[in-house]
Amino acid sequence: METGMPELLTHIAGVDEAGRGPLAGPVIAAAVILPRRHRIKGLADSKQLTAQQRERLFAQITRQCVAYGVGRGEVEEIDRLNIHQATLLAMRRAVEALAVLPDSVWVDGLHCPAVSMPARAIVRGDQTVLVISAASIIAKVSRDLEMQGYEAQYPGYGFARHKGYATAEHCAALKKLGPTPLHRRSFAPVAACSAPF
Repeated sequence: METGMPELLTHIAGVDEAGRGPLAGPVIAAAVILPRRHRIKGLADSKQLTAQQRERLFAQITRQCVAYGVGRGEVEEIDRLNIHQATLLAMRRAVEALAVLPDSVWVDGLHCPAVSMPARAIVRGDQTVLVISAASIIAKVSRDLEMQGYEAQYPGYGFARHKGYATAEHCAALKKLGPTPLHRRSFAPVAACSAPF
């Protein structure tokens, strides 16, 4: 895996998201600027790590990074704009939340958010560029913690376990109880369950 730190650029912000696919909850993006010579071992795509590994790395990243920011695309924005546009909005908000202005923004995937500095989209960047891996971990842990917090507010759905993804447990609860305000009504499985919360 490359560090992604060309000598001419001082501050590169890696950007990634968590939560494009779930039926419920916001999409969360993170932007991270790492020091050129950081000592964080084990950075990888958040999907390749265990929850325990992600939480350990989250603590290291937030402690050692130059800056990090988190941005959101709310459920209402996902339904109104579509998930792609809401994701780009969350990414832009994450970059804007950085306390340090980056020289360049490197984004996992095919598309870049509308930001004021140069931006580069990198397919599988979360697997190949350490600063994007760091952003994927911040986004994933931030979103998981938020979804766990909804367990008590919306009992019976299992948000602490599936984090809003379309598991068998979640789909069964959705059919039985109907959608909550957290559910993305523009997503077909949610739209099919018309019983109000």
